[in-house]
This record gives sequence, structure tokens and C-alpha cells, in this order.
Amino acid sequence: MDGERDGTDGDGTGDDGTSAEGPGDVLLGIVAAPGTPADLATRLQADVTADLQRELPAARWRVEVLSDGLVTPPADDSEVVAAARQRMLAHDWDLTVCLTDLPLQVARRPVVAHASPVHGVAVVSVPALGAVGLRARVRQTLVAQVRTLLGADPEDPADATGGRLHRRLRELSDDDEAGGDGVSYTARVLSGNLRLLAGMVRANRPWRLAAGLSRALAAAVATGVFALITPDVWRLADAFGPLRHTGVAVASVAGIACTLVVGAELWERSSSPRARKQVVLFNLATTATIVIGVATLYAALFVLSLLAAAVLVVPALLAGELGHGVALGDYLELALLTSSLATVGGALGAGLESDEAVRQAAYSHRAGGTAQP
Repeated sequence: MDGERDGTDGDGTGDDGTSAEGPGDVLLGIVAAPGTPADLATRLQADVTADLQRELPAARWRVEVLSDGLVTPPADDSEVVAAARQRMLAHDWDLTVCLTDLPLQVARRPVVAHASPVHGVAVVSVPALGAVGLRARVRQTLVAQVRTLLGADPEDPADATGGRLHRRLRELSDDDEAGGDGVSYTARVLSGNLRLLAGMVRANRPWRLAAGLSRALAAAVATGVFALITPDVWRLADAFGPLRHTGVAVASVAGIACTLVVGAELWERSSSPRARKQVVLFNLATTATIVIGVATLYAALFVLSLLAAAVLVVPALLAGELGHGVALGDYLELALLTSSLATVGGALGAGLESDEAVRQAAYSHRAGGTAQP
């Protein structure tokens, strides 16, 4: 009887052979602004639950509604996402969709909705859905945003119960909190969720991090130019061996990464057992995003330093300072040290960035709605 009720075979194995247990619970929180959004959310709670259960049956869906304005206008979409994320952690939800009465923009274009899969938060602008058939439009958009948060391609409504969506749902509904310290638990989460983590990092587009941090980028370039024309730096680059160059490079990347994570308070904490795994994944994705972004910056600075050294540093002048003939290896060493010092300068510039600027650079919100003209 238990096997029939839980959708398993008599031996406790599911029809697809993937689990000995029935589907676990996934909690969706709908945070709605007071007024029309809150009224719609309350009226649609049962309908959205049924829609999700029908379209995404790999989990048992529970939907909770909270009336909360989240932010005080004027506010941009990133502020709404950050506030909704805090509500999600506080209420132990797995995913959150925010119904707001504020206009939304992505790349300065108005949109109906967008989602941030790495945060587990989507935002829907109710006014952008129009006045005709509003309830049906909100219902459809809510379900579409949940699919987007789970990793579905909005352009491809294929098999909702298999592939990425199935794995993501099973991950969200898994509340196993075995004992162990933070390091061992993090290692288990990492080893069991590498594919999910890779998708979260890819969604953040870490290679675009430096472009969004103007002060850090300006400080890095200025430091690099100064270092490149300093004879003392030439001699240090020549005296450093491979091990020292590597150590300085790693330390410079780690320095700016720590500055960004700590300075902008990107590291999350939660005492809730249910939220523990998603907080660990979020922190791992954040760290990987920042490190990859800074490493990309370092690589770009190295290429620019090498080109600038070839143009600005005359071989005869460099040889006179070093006391021996110069070759390509000497220019490579100079470019390495220049890049490391420039990256350290970038860390100083990163300290001047606002928390909001760092968050916008680190996290990419994936559009998940129809753009409005």
C-alpha cells in the first residue's frame, strides 16, 4: 500500500529506478506587494500549486504567500532580488517569486519578469502584464519563472520531469542534514552538485565581472602603468624565480577576491537546516564567480602588460638595468609581476566600490519574460 501511495514499486524503487523514496517537498514562496499583487497571489495560491504539481511532478509542491513590499521606491531590480533572497532564507523556502508593482528593466529595457537562478529568486512586474486577463497572465508567468529558476530554457518547454529540472528538483527536496563539521559538509555538497554548481557559476557570467567594477579596473590599470615604467620593478621581476612569481600572482588574485566577497558582504549564513545546502551552494558559486572573474582580469592585464612592455620598455634600457642581455623570457617575467601588482591595485580600487555595484557585477539576472517595447 505504501508503495502505491508514494508512486514506488513494492521494493521501494521508483518507476524510473532513481529513488527508493517518494518525491520530497519543494517550498515556493510568493512575496507580493500589498494591494493588487497580494490579492492576486492569495487567489492564485491553489492554482499555482496545482500547475506546478502537474508540470513538475518530481517534487511535492507547497506554495506560501507573503504580503511584503520588500523595498521602498525608487528601487532597482537588484535591490528587490536581494530583499526577496533574505525573505526566502528567513522562511526556509527553496525558491521565491516576487510579485511587485514596480517597473523592471534588464539592460535598460522594460521587461515583464526576470530571474536570478543563482539566488533562487524571480521577480514579476504585475503592471507590465497589462489590465486584460491579468489573473491568467500572472498565473502563467509565475509557473514560467519557477521553471527558469530550475534551469529550464524559456525557449524550450521540453520534458519538465527529466534532465536538469528533475535533478534540480531532487536536490531542492533533499533535506538530508547528516552530521559533520562545516568543511566536510561543504565537501559533500560540492562533490554531489558539481553540475549544478557549474550551471550557477555560468549563469553569473564571471568573465564580465571586471567590466562592471570601474573603480577597481581604473586602479588596476593605473598601478600597472606605474609598475611597468619603474626600474625597481624590472629588477624584482628578474630576481623572482618561477615559484615566487606564482605565489605573488595567486596572492594578488586571492586578495582582490577576498576584498570583493568580504567588502560587499556576499557571503551568506543561515542557521536553518533546510536552507543550509542552498546557502553552501550559493557561497561556493559566489566564490567561484569572483575567483574566475578576477583570474580573467589578471589574464587580460598580463596580455596588456606584455604588449605595453614591448612598446614602452626599450631592450637596451632594460638590459642596462638588469646587467645582462634580455630575451622574451625577461619581458614575460616583467609582465607577470606588473600584472600581479596591477591586480593588487585593483583590490584597493575594489574597496572603493559600493556594495550594490559589486553585487550587480557579480550576479547576472537572467531575463525570463517578454520584453516590452
